[in-house]
Amino acid sequence: MISRLTPSSQAWIDAVCSDFDGFLLDHAANERKASAMAMTFVVRYPDRTEILEPMIQLAREELTHFYRVFKLMQERGLCFQRDEQDPYMKRMLSSIQRGRNEEFLDRLVMASVVEARGYERFTTLATALKDARLRDFYGEIAQSEYRHYELFLRLANVYFSESQIADRLDHWVEQDTLAMNAIPVRAALH
Repeated sequence: MISRLTPSSQAWIDAVCSDFDGFLLDHAANERKASAMAMTFVVRYPDRTEILEPMIQLAREELTHFYRVFKLMQERGLCFQRDEQDPYMKRMLSSIQRGRNEEFLDRLVMASVVEARGYERFTTLATALKDARLRDFYGEIAQSEYRHYELFLRLANVYFSESQIADRLDHWVEQDTLAMNAIPVRAALH
């Protein structure tokens, strides 16, 4: 599925490399939001017991990533700024189906596509960075994103058929492409 995502452009790589501090601030915000999103699954779907432990573990891992980005920010003398609304996520969330089961399926599959996008972006960035420490850090973060992409699909398979998942995966890959094409290039994860 990752091969179906539109690749990040050289313009995006250039934007991130020319404003890496801005990118770090955005990355930190995204890791914090990812941790909160995992806990939202626990709160919204406590009856879906197969997701509870994996989502709690995911929330902890995303919070660890947030802390690691925070430490990089501290080294660079950066301070948190008020979060801005992520136009990519706003667009993606606007396509979620209504209905308890439909929404649950969409949130799982959408999350897998968002994590796949993170994998694609962090892998692309890791190859472009000159600093070996940052290159290793983003290569490691990319592998986590890949595991998260697989986790969401694996959890979807517990509750839904392969055909239901494939149908929504097609939808979410298309939504990712539309969102990526609609957002101006900037030093941000999305």
